[in-house]
Amino acid sequence: MKRRTRIYAAVTALLLAALLAWAFAPRPVEVELAPARVGPFETTIAEDGKTRLRERYVVSAPLAGRLSRITLTEGDEVQADAVVATLTPVLPPMLDERSLREQTSRVEAARANVARAAVRTDRARIALAQARNELQRSDQLAAQGFVAPTLLTDQRLAVQAAQREVEAAIQEHHVAEHDLEQARAALLVTRGEAGAAGRVFEVRAPISGQVLRVDQTSEATVPVGAPLIELGDLGQMEVVTELLTTDALSAPPGSAVRIENWGGPGTLEGRVRRVEPAAFTKVSALGVEEQRVRVLIDITSPRSQWRGLGDGFRVGVRIVTMSLDKALTVPVSAVFPLPAASGDAEGNGATTGDRYAVFVVEDGRARLRPVQIGARNGSRAWVRGGLDASAQVIVYPSAAVADGVRVQARKV
Repeated sequence: MKRRTRIYAAVTALLLAALLAWAFAPRPVEVELAPARVGPFETTIAEDGKTRLRERYVVSAPLAGRLSRITLTEGDEVQADAVVATLTPVLPPMLDERSLREQTSRVEAARANVARAAVRTDRARIALAQARNELQRSDQLAAQGFVAPTLLTDQRLAVQAAQREVEAAIQEHHVAEHDLEQARAALLVTRGEAGAAGRVFEVRAPISGQVLRVDQTSEATVPVGAPLIELGDLGQMEVVTELLTTDALSAPPGSAVRIENWGGPGTLEGRVRRVEPAAFTKVSALGVEEQRVRVLIDITSPRSQWRGLGDGFRVGVRIVTMSLDKALTVPVSAVFPLPAASGDAEGNGATTGDRYAVFVVEDGRARLRPVQIGARNGSRAWVRGGLDASAQVIVYPSAAVADGVRVQARKV
């Protein structure tokens, strides 16, 4: 064989070997990348809820009599002490001792309610003064840099809540005094001291508000205590939601709430006022028994934004359980559990609970990084340690991705 032929054959063999090596060499795995970023992070609990009035007042007949037709309808505005119904007392020929005792007992009960409402008003005012004093001290300490801004926010909210309690207590005291006045007038009629038997007795509204329901629209003879009309102030609206008991522990009073899907534009703001102490069993749509507890939420947005919201309307609530201004986060899809043995081998990111890891890209290769996860929501995970803010993480890593494997970004 000629020398030239041997050279050509050797070159061809080398080229063929190089081609086979290139053909069978591992290709970089195409992956989807996402940057770790520093920014706001929060976790929430989403649940359905419904609106209800904080206080509903049922106006009942203070004495037995002939009720004239009630002309008010649902939705009508009424003012405090306005006449909502008229009764013509139906008195027996002889004074009924039983009716007299009943009316006397009603007067005594109404007087006790007035005293109790007065005590509640005083207690609410003392709580308001205490909340204001604490806020004033915190303002002074905050000016010196000794108090966190979050504490000031919580105390301002506590002052607002205490102010609402005072307003509710004052309204309750007014209603109690109104009931006492009505009971005294009914007692006078029963004793025959209010004039002739045909005298018209006026039933007045205890508060200013709207008519929610008319229980007795037609003219009829009604007994003592028969419900006539139901009143309420739609400006004193709250939202009630039922949370799992495990979630309710993460939503203490004062937690911020976003009210969504309420039928109007935008999102309303709210605050958790109270978590009821007793839970109850509820069967879910899947037939699973759940322990749930009611959470009461105050609407803090201006009344003008939700004026069309009525009693018993369905809304969606999102209770904020954690809120951070600056947190290092990555997509939830980039985080996966890390076996304990693998985490020990790395010797990095060890935690007392579950261990997690992400794949980061360095010099074109995937590197396993154990990380410490503080919390997660529907889209982002808060990384407390083990990751730099400039890292590029692999989203939805496939089985082909391993520590040290060559990777390249997938072209969109």
